[in-house]
Amino acid sequence: MAKIGFIGMGNMGYSMLKGVLKVFDKDDILFTRKNDVFGRKLAEETGLHYVESNAELANNVKYLILAVKPQVYDQVIKNIENVITKEHVIISLAPGISIEYLTSKLGYDSRVVRAMPNTPALLGEGMTGVSFDASLFSFSEKEVIEKIFKSFGKYAVVEEKLMSAVTCAVGSSPAYVYMFIESLADSVVKYGIPRQSALEMAAQTVLGAAKMVLETKKHPAELKDAVCSPGGTTIAGVAALEEYGFRNSIIKATDACYAKSENIK
Repeated sequence: MAKIGFIGMGNMGYSMLKGVLKVFDKDDILFTRKNDVFGRKLAEETGLHYVESNAELANNVKYLILAVKPQVYDQVIKNIENVITKEHVIISLAPGISIEYLTSKLGYDSRVVRAMPNTPALLGEGMTGVSFDASLFSFSEKEVIEKIFKSFGKYAVVEEKLMSAVTCAVGSSPAYVYMFIESLADSVVKYGIPRQSALEMAAQTVLGAAKMVLETKKHPAELKDAVCSPGGTTIAGVAALEEYGFRNSIIKATDACYAKSENIK
């Protein structure tokens, strides 16, 4: 029996798959996708087994990853509810879909891991928030769950009540970072730097700054202050960001993201 099955192979599913393929044998991975043409093409590219039926896939795997949009969960559940058993480990990626909701649909003895990864998983630099009742899983099952999430980056276990906040911090926020990189690049293209060079400068600076936070363990405010010389260029820029609501705009974006996550269906 194959170990892992993906229902859905969009941006997030494919990003996770790239990592999973590095640590699991391809013969232990199955997937389905609504677009049959793309599914067969991906099967040829990766050597994976492409399954046309969600029910058939669920019947042949133990770890079932639901990598589809929340709006189609009910349809997917109808496809698989008759084949799910208490031996399955269901890994749900959708914002706003609670563990209780899934168990009410799939059976209260079903076992669900709720997760929120992000697309940098494609490069092995993903961050995932994970919530599950550890008492429901064996030691070996927890090892596989950890192996899956570590295959494409880092992960943190959180209480389920925090998963909407995790969606804000992890799932949606890469878009904000891309907007910042684009805006920073635009701002210096204005002064004559070629666009490709501007994008590379901005992106590498974001990468380096993120590593400073992670590897020095210093608070971002401390690192910011280290760049802000008294009366210098950086503090002038920081003052302008504060004047025009940079910090507040991020908080407001998180508020909007959180509200949508709590009312996704």
